Amino acid sequence: MSTAAPARRPARPTRPRRFVNAVAGLVACTSAILGCTAEPEPTESGSASSAFLALAGEAGSTCVAISAAGSTIVEQSTNEDAAVRAFSITKSVTSLLIGIAQDDGSLRIEDAVADFVPSWRDTASSAVTIEDLLANTSGREWDSRTDYREMALEAQDKTAFAIALGQESRPDTEWVYNNSAIQVLEAVLEAATGRPVAEFARTRMFEPLGMDSSRIEADAAGNANLFAGLWTTCADLVRLGDLVLSGGLASSGTRVVSAEYIEQATGGPSTDLNAAYGLLWWLNRDGTAVTPEVATSGRGGVVDAPLVPVASADTIWALGLNDQVLAILPSEQAVAVRLGGRPAKDSGFSLRSFTAGALSVLEQSRPNP
Repeated sequence: MSTAAPARRPARPTRPRRFVNAVAGLVACTSAILGCTAEPEPTESGSASSAFLALAGEAGSTCVAISAAGSTIVEQSTNEDAAVRAFSITKSVTSLLIGIAQDDGSLRIEDAVADFVPSWRDTASSAVTIEDLLANTSGREWDSRTDYREMALEAQDKTAFAIALGQESRPDTEWVYNNSAIQVLEAVLEAATGRPVAEFARTRMFEPLGMDSSRIEADAAGNANLFAGLWTTCADLVRLGDLVLSGGLASSGTRVVSAEYIEQATGGPSTDLNAAYGLLWWLNRDGTAVTPEVATSGRGGVVDAPLVPVASADTIWALGLNDQVLAILPSEQAVAVRLGGRPAKDSGFSLRSFTAGALSVLEQSRPNP
């Protein structure tokens, strides 16, 4: 996979820019996901694999897995058949569903959202594009109570609630982790494809990939929850990671999504407002980055370095509440996954320790020259 940043629409004229911090709630990951904990090291009597599994065990993981070149290197599960809610890993699935619809000719990410959401026409939101929603630069209304409580927890019709919110700023002037804005993509996908989004996901992604244990839950109004509603297993997420590694091909050779869209979504930052973000995927690029931590803590959250310095620049993550992690490591042709409950603060688990631990396993699994 190329690591060159894909072409983006030309930069707009000079504009005000600010990073907006979110606070605790139903969002991408826990405040400790980056972490500054020590990276796991194998002991003299142990191995990288045992250290990795010990880290996962201390974190209360339901399952973990590492796969390289289609072969399982490490796998452990408390119940292989039980799907776990992956929370905001759903967002990365949503990105790929948009890519499939674009490949079909049903939409283009440069299209105005108002082409699919008529109530936005002739309003302040008429300039918002699908790409703005995917990049978290839509400028849509956001505050913690509205996003994490009123929409995510209380709204019976989450799509209608999200659509009805106002426009807070011009598109592409702020990077805001906005669950409500992303939920608007449910209306976009259904209007563009003419099909219920959960059905579209099942027939166009889950079934071709063999993700037989995966589904996207619906709200009380029947709308697919596209900001946090994926239920899945580690084995299914390995298949999803392999899809990205292969440039959009299922293991059967079936084309699920184009290599061009994979590059658009993961090949480089979608905005100069956050070097660590593609199109609903987290990246490991140099530059000023709003980290996953900012989505929950409201503290710090801006760095001038890759999220995980020991990992290659082409590393990609899908991340969810309570440290659900799908790590895609193109330089290693590998995927690492963790699902489970929220790790204890003293578990040592973080995005850095998990990714570094997986890299150690992969290094130790290579045959001696």
